[in-house]
Amino acid sequence: MRLAATIRNVVHRFDSLREVLAKANPPKSGDDLAGISARSAVERVAARAVLANVTLHELRQNPVVPYEIDELTRMVENTLDESAFKAVAHLTVGQFREWLLENETDGMKIRSISAGLTPEMAAAVCKLMSNMDLMTVAAKCQVVVRANTTLGLPGRLSSRLQPNHPTDDVAGILYSMREGLAYGCGDAVIGVNPATDTAESTAEILTAIDAVLKKNEIPTQHCVLSHVTVQMRALDLGCPMDLMFQSFSGSEAGNKAFGISISLMDEAYAKMKEMGTARGPNFMYFETGQGSALSSAAHHGADQVTLEARCYGFARRYDPFLVNTVVGFIGPEYLEDGPQITRAGLEDHFMGKLLGLPMGCDACFTYHARMSQDELECLKVLLGAAGCTYLMSLPVGDDIMLNYQSTSFHDIPSVRKLLNKRPTPEFDAWLVERGIWDYERNLPGEAFGRPEAIKP
Repeated sequence: MRLAATIRNVVHRFDSLREVLAKANPPKSGDDLAGISARSAVERVAARAVLANVTLHELRQNPVVPYEIDELTRMVENTLDESAFKAVAHLTVGQFREWLLENETDGMKIRSISAGLTPEMAAAVCKLMSNMDLMTVAAKCQVVVRANTTLGLPGRLSSRLQPNHPTDDVAGILYSMREGLAYGCGDAVIGVNPATDTAESTAEILTAIDAVLKKNEIPTQHCVLSHVTVQMRALDLGCPMDLMFQSFSGSEAGNKAFGISISLMDEAYAKMKEMGTARGPNFMYFETGQGSALSSAAHHGADQVTLEARCYGFARRYDPFLVNTVVGFIGPEYLEDGPQITRAGLEDHFMGKLLGLPMGCDACFTYHARMSQDELECLKVLLGAAGCTYLMSLPVGDDIMLNYQSTSFHDIPSVRKLLNKRPTPEFDAWLVERGIWDYERNLPGEAFGRPEAIKP
């Protein structure tokens, strides 16, 4: 394996595939912070030239975090589908890109080999793609899952309704939830980020949300995004829980900073399978974001795109109902501005879909990042066009508890109408029944935007 390329009579040499992957990355402030990014545009081109000629077999042999020191690497290697891997092992990364983009390569063909791909393979091909390439391939990849509703069908765009409250006031959470439902949001999940990470608070919020959903016969699922150990204790208190949540990182050390491990997540999965209230087979919910491993000094010299792909390799172990990248949330230290956040959102969505996940995105930015509302709206439309499974939805796109900008209740019906998308079939029928949307005219119904139409 020759890790060198000659450009304008200058030879660019690289010491490892990990270095090639990092320097082939589009500009990212996080890679600059880590001191691993390309020193010039020419070096970036050289790294991409080298990467294009690396085979998928060679990538499997050279994970960015060694097998001996990382349980995620071991888990991916030990559970890889050998038959699916053999179908593509001989391809170079450049050839793999061409195969993914071919008209003859449809979603079924991609799904047939996804279980044989390591995260490093998904990250590698991502670095050779334009934004439109990422959208084109991601749109082919349909991943259909079921909890209480069916997510990921073609022609659908779902949303997580996020009724956060800065003091976990249940009445405030429920009113915000009812408002979002009245705008047609929430078919992916009613998901609350709690201000108080206790089993009692988690159980109280879930019980209150569950009562409103049952009273109004709303077909969706609920989740409180407390730590997985807190949710396990809440289950022991006897509360309803449709989805169990946890944030992931791309290395064993990064996950230790989150207070989790594979064994803990296996235990949580088993407990949720026994005690959870979702009717379908998919009941786990994971969130990720580029830069999480670097923020805890657990990146092992690897770039943030590749480490993000490793999060998805971890997530697919549990056949989740939801996965989303909170793309601009960690801050401008990792994704500095609108172009970087946009690129990262499309990268993450592509890599998650390629690895077989029902991928959504929190298209968002923190207040000290250089991104405009116009750029954020463009990203939402790009993700919708790329077949993103779901986006967030919250009052005016301004989270009063987490203090960041995201997708508003109004954005979801707007993007759906623009792209001719609809929510999950079950929720779709409920919107019509309640007069929230009129599909004969494809316009809002009489109850649209009226929280009082939903019983408290």
